[in-house]
Amino acid sequence: MAGPSLRPHVHWAQRHRELYLRVELSDVQHPDVTITDNVLHFKAQGHGAKGDNIYEFQIEFLEPVEPKPVCRVTQRQLNITVQKKESNWWERLTKQEKRPLFLAPDFDRWLDESDAEMELKEKEEEKINKMKIESRVPKDPFKHLKKGYLIMYNLVQFLGFSWIFVNMTVRLFILGKSFYDTFHTAADMMYFCHTLALMEIMNSLIGLVRSPLIPAVVQILGRNFILFVILGSLEEMQSKPVVFFVFYFWSIVELFRYPYYMLSCIGIEWKPLTWLRYTVWIPLYPLGGLAEAVCIVQSIPIFSETGKFSLGLPNPLNVTIQFSFFLQIYLIALFLGVFVNSRHLYKQRKQHLGPKKRKMK
Repeated sequence: MAGPSLRPHVHWAQRHRELYLRVELSDVQHPDVTITDNVLHFKAQGHGAKGDNIYEFQIEFLEPVEPKPVCRVTQRQLNITVQKKESNWWERLTKQEKRPLFLAPDFDRWLDESDAEMELKEKEEEKINKMKIESRVPKDPFKHLKKGYLIMYNLVQFLGFSWIFVNMTVRLFILGKSFYDTFHTAADMMYFCHTLALMEIMNSLIGLVRSPLIPAVVQILGRNFILFVILGSLEEMQSKPVVFFVFYFWSIVELFRYPYYMLSCIGIEWKPLTWLRYTVWIPLYPLGGLAEAVCIVQSIPIFSETGKFSLGLPNPLNVTIQFSFFLQIYLIALFLGVFVNSRHLYKQRKQHLGPKKRKMK
């Protein structure tokens, strides 16, 4: 014959709209919490006053409640929130007048009716004040136009970089093409996307977006320098395998960045996309910086030999400043730029993906 069921210690408190139950069980496994005919049924494996066992209890509420409780399991306890069907104050929790022995008030959250009414009133006043403040803020007549522009900009950039990524992937891994013709097949679209990307600097300057200006300038001007000056002006560089890696790393990062911003414009956050947007840069930014550095190193002998972009000073100095000397200095600036952008993205990652404090209802 089975012995009597074990009941955990349960503490309760209420507000006008909600009931709070705190079940004193640690390491809870497989909790089964349901409400049927206004009766809450609880059963779970956990560690309580009688050790590690299966604990269960039932509570018939004084008045009707919603049939869908919300449970939150922590290492030390299990919290249950139940919505009342009508907003009012109960004189007790259970329908039976005599309080069950396992049930006790939760003094950490306990309020009497007057205190609860004051809390409710403060919340209503806070809501009203917030609405008043929002109503005082002048409405932007161009709000929808700006939003439409940002959506279209991010969509066009996403499609452009998607074309580059798919084209390079298909040509290399499916058609078996070589690294050496990457520039000639993808350069036009890369030119278009990176020329259009200059708008991001303007967007930040005029306050259309809240992105900081310096990381945008560092990334966009740095990429355009590699694309137009190093690769675009030297035919000898255009057939080198490193071009494939530069284009590939650039395009993968943007595959997640632009859709993230596009959805943000319409107030949508897709958590997997947010995680990818603030995670893929961790390997790709250093790899992209390294590929850009290889481009510069490989171009230095070519610029030295051809004298292209070198600056000749007139008499009496009669000195020629080699462009290759500038590139050696730029190498240092390149790695500083990677550091600046990585530091900025690391802060954003902590802000969007870091641990957030839970607010008690």
